[in-house]
Amino acid sequence: MLKPSSRPTRAAPAIPLVPSAKAPAAGGDGAHTIRVLQSNSLPTLVQRELERMILAGELPAGTKLNEATIAELLGVSRGPVREAFRALEESGLVRLEKNRGVFVRQIDIAEADEIYELRALLDEFVGRRVAQSARPDDVRDLQAVIERMDKAAAKHDLDAYHQANLAFHDRLVELAGNTKLLVMYRRLVNELSLYRRTTIAQAGALPLSSHQHHDIVEKIAAGKAAAAGRALYDHALGSRERMHEATGLAAPAARVAGRKSR
Repeated sequence: MLKPSSRPTRAAPAIPLVPSAKAPAAGGDGAHTIRVLQSNSLPTLVQRELERMILAGELPAGTKLNEATIAELLGVSRGPVREAFRALEESGLVRLEKNRGVFVRQIDIAEADEIYELRALLDEFVGRRVAQSARPDDVRDLQAVIERMDKAAAKHDLDAYHQANLAFHDRLVELAGNTKLLVMYRRLVNELSLYRRTTIAQAGALPLSSHQHHDIVEKIAAGKAAAAGRALYDHALGSRERMHEATGLAAPAARVAGRKSR
Protein backbone atom coordinates (compact mmCIF):
# COMPACT_ATOMS: atom_id res chain seq x y z
CA MET A 1 0.00 0.00 0.00
CA LEU A 2 1.08 3.55 -0.64
CA LYS A 3 1.99 4.94 2.80
CA PRO A 4 4.27 7.78 3.96
CA SER A 5 6.80 5.20 5.09
CA SER A 6 6.87 3.51 1.68
CA ARG A 7 6.67 6.32 -0.84
CA PRO A 8 7.54 5.64 -4.48
CA THR A 9 11.19 6.45 -5.06
CA ARG A 10 10.68 8.15 -8.41
CA ALA A 11 11.05 11.90 -8.51
CA ALA A 12 7.88 13.89 -7.99
CA PRO A 13 6.45 14.99 -11.36
CA ALA A 14 5.99 18.65 -12.15
CA ILE A 15 2.20 18.93 -12.07
CA PRO A 16 1.85 21.40 -14.97
CA LEU A 17 3.66 18.97 -17.27
CA VAL A 18 1.41 15.95 -16.86
CA PRO A 19 0.99 13.88 -20.05
CA SER A 20 -2.53 15.10 -20.70
CA ALA A 21 -1.35 18.67 -21.02
CA LYS A 22 -0.58 20.05 -24.45
CA ALA A 23 2.99 19.90 -25.64
CA PRO A 24 5.04 23.06 -25.06
CA ALA A 25 5.05 25.60 -27.83
CA ALA A 26 7.68 28.22 -28.57
CA GLY A 27 8.34 30.44 -25.60
CA GLY A 28 9.88 27.99 -23.15
CA ASP A 29 8.68 25.75 -20.37
CA GLY A 30 7.81 28.69 -18.11
CA ALA A 31 5.29 30.09 -20.57
CA HIS A 32 3.88 26.61 -21.12
CA THR A 33 3.48 26.07 -17.38
CA ILE A 34 1.56 29.34 -17.02
CA ARG A 35 -0.78 28.45 -19.92
CA VAL A 36 -1.51 25.01 -18.50
CA LEU A 37 -2.22 26.40 -15.03
CA GLN A 38 -4.48 29.08 -16.50
CA SER A 39 -6.55 26.54 -18.44
CA ASN A 40 -6.69 23.78 -15.81
CA SER A 41 -7.46 23.80 -12.10
CA LEU A 42 -4.88 22.25 -9.79
CA PRO A 43 -7.28 19.46 -8.68
CA THR A 44 -7.81 18.60 -12.37
CA LEU A 45 -4.07 18.36 -12.96
CA VAL A 46 -3.66 16.16 -9.88
CA GLN A 47 -6.56 13.99 -11.06
CA ARG A 48 -4.99 13.54 -14.49
CA GLU A 49 -1.63 12.55 -13.07
CA LEU A 50 -3.18 10.05 -10.66
CA GLU A 51 -5.34 8.68 -13.47
CA ARG A 52 -2.23 8.21 -15.61
CA MET A 53 -0.42 6.43 -12.76
CA ILE A 54 -3.38 4.11 -12.12
CA LEU A 55 -3.97 3.19 -15.76
CA ALA A 56 -0.23 2.69 -16.31
CA GLY A 57 -0.14 0.27 -13.40
CA GLU A 58 2.14 2.44 -11.27
CA LEU A 59 -0.60 2.41 -8.64
CA PRO A 60 -1.95 -1.17 -8.86
CA ALA A 61 -5.50 -2.23 -8.09
CA GLY A 62 -6.05 -2.44 -4.34
CA THR A 63 -3.41 0.17 -3.48
CA LYS A 64 -4.36 2.45 -0.60
CA LEU A 65 -3.82 6.09 -1.56
CA ASN A 66 -2.61 8.23 1.31
CA GLU A 67 -3.66 11.86 0.90
CA ALA A 68 -0.58 13.33 2.56
CA THR A 69 1.81 11.07 0.65
CA ILE A 70 0.23 11.89 -2.71
CA ALA A 71 0.35 15.60 -1.91
CA GLU A 72 4.05 15.37 -1.09
CA LEU A 73 4.76 13.23 -4.15
CA LEU A 74 3.11 15.71 -6.50
CA GLY A 75 4.29 18.84 -4.69
CA VAL A 76 0.82 20.20 -3.89
CA SER A 77 -1.32 20.77 -0.79
CA ARG A 78 -3.77 18.14 0.41
CA GLY A 79 -6.89 20.05 -0.75
CA PRO A 80 -6.42 19.43 -4.50
CA VAL A 81 -5.61 15.77 -3.78
CA ARG A 82 -8.85 15.40 -1.82
CA GLU A 83 -10.83 16.90 -4.71
CA ALA A 84 -9.00 14.69 -7.19
CA PHE A 85 -9.95 11.61 -5.16
CA ARG A 86 -13.63 12.53 -5.41
CA ALA A 87 -13.37 13.00 -9.17
CA LEU A 88 -11.54 9.68 -9.56
CA GLU A 89 -14.30 7.95 -7.61
CA GLU A 90 -16.87 9.36 -10.04
CA SER A 91 -14.79 8.11 -12.98
CA GLY A 92 -14.69 4.60 -11.52
CA LEU A 93 -10.97 4.40 -10.75
CA VAL A 94 -10.95 4.57 -6.94
CA ARG A 95 -13.31 3.76 -4.10
CA LEU A 96 -13.69 5.82 -0.93
CA GLU A 97 -14.35 3.71 2.16
CA LYS A 98 -15.57 5.44 5.29
CA ASN A 99 -13.03 5.29 8.13
CA ARG A 100 -10.64 3.29 5.95
CA GLY A 101 -9.46 5.59 3.19
CA VAL A 102 -9.13 5.67 -0.58
CA PHE A 103 -8.22 2.60 -2.64
CA VAL A 104 -7.54 1.94 -6.32
CA ARG A 105 -10.52 -0.12 -7.43
CA GLN A 106 -10.26 -3.84 -8.08
CA ILE A 107 -12.38 -5.36 -10.83
CA ASP A 108 -13.07 -9.10 -10.78
CA ILE A 109 -13.96 -11.16 -13.83
CA ALA A 110 -17.68 -11.23 -13.03
CA GLU A 111 -17.83 -7.42 -13.03
CA ALA A 112 -15.66 -7.28 -16.16
CA ASP A 113 -18.21 -9.55 -17.87
CA GLU A 114 -21.01 -7.16 -17.02
CA ILE A 115 -19.00 -4.20 -18.30
CA TYR A 116 -18.25 -5.94 -21.60
CA GLU A 117 -21.93 -6.77 -22.09
CA LEU A 118 -22.97 -3.17 -21.49
CA ARG A 119 -20.13 -1.92 -23.66
CA ALA A 120 -21.24 -4.21 -26.50
CA LEU A 121 -24.67 -2.57 -26.47
CA LEU A 122 -23.19 0.92 -26.45
CA ASP A 123 -20.68 0.05 -29.17
CA GLU A 124 -23.44 -1.23 -31.43
CA PHE A 125 -25.36 2.03 -30.99
CA VAL A 126 -22.19 4.04 -31.64
CA GLY A 127 -21.39 2.09 -34.82
CA ARG A 128 -24.86 2.68 -36.23
CA ARG A 129 -24.88 6.35 -35.30
CA VAL A 130 -21.41 7.14 -36.66
CA ALA A 131 -22.00 5.25 -39.92
CA GLN A 132 -25.04 7.45 -40.50
CA SER A 133 -23.28 10.75 -39.83
CA ALA A 134 -19.52 10.37 -40.39
CA ARG A 135 -17.91 12.87 -42.78
CA PRO A 136 -14.81 12.10 -44.87
CA ASP A 137 -12.66 14.01 -42.37
CA ASP A 138 -14.02 11.85 -39.54
CA VAL A 139 -13.16 8.68 -41.43
CA ARG A 140 -9.64 9.97 -42.06
CA ASP A 141 -9.27 10.66 -38.32
CA LEU A 142 -10.20 7.07 -37.55
CA GLN A 143 -7.89 5.72 -40.24
CA ALA A 144 -5.00 7.75 -38.81
CA VAL A 145 -5.51 6.13 -35.41
CA ILE A 146 -5.64 2.69 -37.04
CA GLU A 147 -2.29 3.40 -38.71
CA ARG A 148 -0.85 3.99 -35.24
CA MET A 149 -2.32 0.68 -34.13
CA ASP A 150 -0.84 -1.12 -37.15
CA LYS A 151 2.63 0.27 -36.43
CA ALA A 152 2.38 -0.72 -32.78
CA ALA A 153 1.15 -4.20 -33.72
CA ALA A 154 4.07 -4.65 -36.14
CA LYS A 155 6.48 -3.86 -33.30
CA HIS A 156 4.40 -5.84 -30.79
CA ASP A 157 4.36 -2.70 -28.66
CA LEU A 158 1.46 -3.48 -26.31
CA ASP A 159 1.53 -0.13 -24.54
CA ALA A 160 1.39 1.90 -27.77
CA TYR A 161 -1.29 -0.40 -29.18
CA HIS A 162 -3.39 -0.13 -26.02
CA GLN A 163 -3.24 3.67 -26.08
CA ALA A 164 -4.15 3.85 -29.77
CA ASN A 165 -6.98 1.36 -29.23
CA LEU A 166 -8.41 3.52 -26.44
CA ALA A 167 -8.09 6.61 -28.65
CA PHE A 168 -9.90 4.87 -31.54
CA HIS A 169 -12.94 3.88 -29.49
CA ASP A 170 -13.03 7.19 -27.65
CA ARG A 171 -13.06 9.02 -30.98
CA LEU A 172 -15.90 6.83 -32.23
CA VAL A 173 -18.00 7.71 -29.19
CA GLU A 174 -17.18 11.40 -29.62
CA LEU A 175 -18.40 11.19 -33.22
CA ALA A 176 -21.69 9.71 -32.01
CA GLY A 177 -22.39 13.19 -30.59
CA ASN A 178 -23.95 12.16 -27.27
CA THR A 179 -22.25 13.77 -24.26
CA LYS A 180 -23.98 11.56 -21.67
CA LEU A 181 -22.92 8.47 -23.57
CA LEU A 182 -19.32 9.70 -23.75
CA VAL A 183 -19.14 10.16 -19.96
CA MET A 184 -20.64 6.71 -19.33
CA TYR A 185 -18.42 5.04 -21.92
CA ARG A 186 -15.22 6.56 -20.55
CA ARG A 187 -16.08 5.28 -17.09
CA LEU A 188 -16.58 1.77 -18.44
CA VAL A 189 -13.27 1.94 -20.30
CA ASN A 190 -11.51 3.10 -17.12
CA GLU A 191 -12.98 0.21 -15.17
CA LEU A 192 -11.93 -2.34 -17.77
CA SER A 193 -8.43 -0.87 -17.81
CA LEU A 194 -8.20 -1.73 -14.11
CA TYR A 195 -8.52 -5.38 -15.14
CA ARG A 196 -5.33 -4.79 -17.16
CA ARG A 197 -4.63 -5.66 -20.77
CA THR A 198 -4.90 -9.45 -20.67
CA THR A 199 -6.82 -9.64 -23.95
CA ILE A 200 -4.31 -7.94 -26.25
CA ALA A 201 -1.32 -9.70 -24.69
CA GLN A 202 -2.39 -13.06 -26.11
CA ALA A 203 -0.61 -14.57 -29.10
CA GLY A 204 -2.33 -13.54 -32.34
CA ALA A 205 -4.60 -11.00 -30.63
CA LEU A 206 -3.01 -7.88 -32.16
CA PRO A 207 -3.39 -8.90 -35.84
CA LEU A 208 -6.98 -10.00 -35.22
CA SER A 209 -7.81 -6.78 -33.41
CA SER A 210 -6.21 -4.68 -36.16
CA HIS A 211 -8.22 -6.50 -38.83
CA GLN A 212 -11.45 -5.91 -36.91
CA HIS A 213 -10.74 -2.19 -36.57
CA HIS A 214 -10.09 -1.87 -40.32
CA ASP A 215 -13.37 -3.68 -40.99
CA ILE A 216 -15.28 -1.37 -38.65
CA VAL A 217 -13.97 1.77 -40.38
CA GLU A 218 -14.69 0.34 -43.84
CA LYS A 219 -18.32 -0.24 -42.87
CA ILE A 220 -18.58 3.25 -41.36
CA ALA A 221 -17.05 4.83 -44.48
CA ALA A 222 -19.56 2.94 -46.64
CA GLY A 223 -22.46 4.18 -44.50
CA LYS A 224 -23.49 0.62 -43.58
CA ALA A 225 -25.05 1.42 -40.22
CA ALA A 226 -26.35 -2.02 -39.27
CA ALA A 227 -23.15 -3.76 -40.34
CA ALA A 228 -20.95 -1.26 -38.48
CA GLY A 229 -23.04 -1.74 -35.35
CA ARG A 230 -22.79 -5.53 -35.59
CA ALA A 231 -19.04 -5.34 -36.15
CA LEU A 232 -18.53 -3.25 -33.02
CA TYR A 233 -20.85 -5.46 -30.99
CA ASP A 234 -18.95 -8.59 -32.01
CA HIS A 235 -15.63 -6.83 -31.41
CA ALA A 236 -16.58 -6.05 -27.79
CA LEU A 237 -17.79 -9.57 -27.03
CA GLY A 238 -14.74 -11.00 -28.79
CA SER A 239 -12.58 -9.07 -26.34
CA ARG A 240 -14.61 -10.59 -23.51
CA GLU A 241 -14.00 -14.09 -24.89
CA ARG A 242 -10.25 -13.45 -25.11
CA MET A 243 -10.32 -12.23 -21.51
CA HIS A 244 -11.78 -15.58 -20.47
CA GLU A 245 -9.25 -17.48 -22.56
CA ALA A 246 -6.45 -15.57 -20.85
CA THR A 247 -7.80 -16.47 -17.41
CA GLY A 248 -8.60 -20.08 -18.34
CA LEU A 249 -12.29 -19.66 -17.53
CA ALA A 250 -15.16 -20.43 -19.87
CA ALA A 251 -17.01 -17.36 -21.11
CA PRO A 252 -20.74 -17.23 -20.31
CA ALA A 253 -23.24 -17.11 -23.14
CA ALA A 254 -24.00 -13.60 -24.38
CA ARG A 255 -26.97 -12.18 -22.51
CA VAL A 256 -27.05 -8.73 -24.09
CA ALA A 257 -30.54 -7.65 -25.15
CA GLY A 258 -31.66 -11.27 -25.54
CA ARG A 259 -29.07 -11.99 -28.24
CA LYS A 260 -27.70 -15.44 -28.83
CA SER A 261 -23.95 -16.09 -28.89
CA ARG A 262 -22.48 -15.70 -32.35
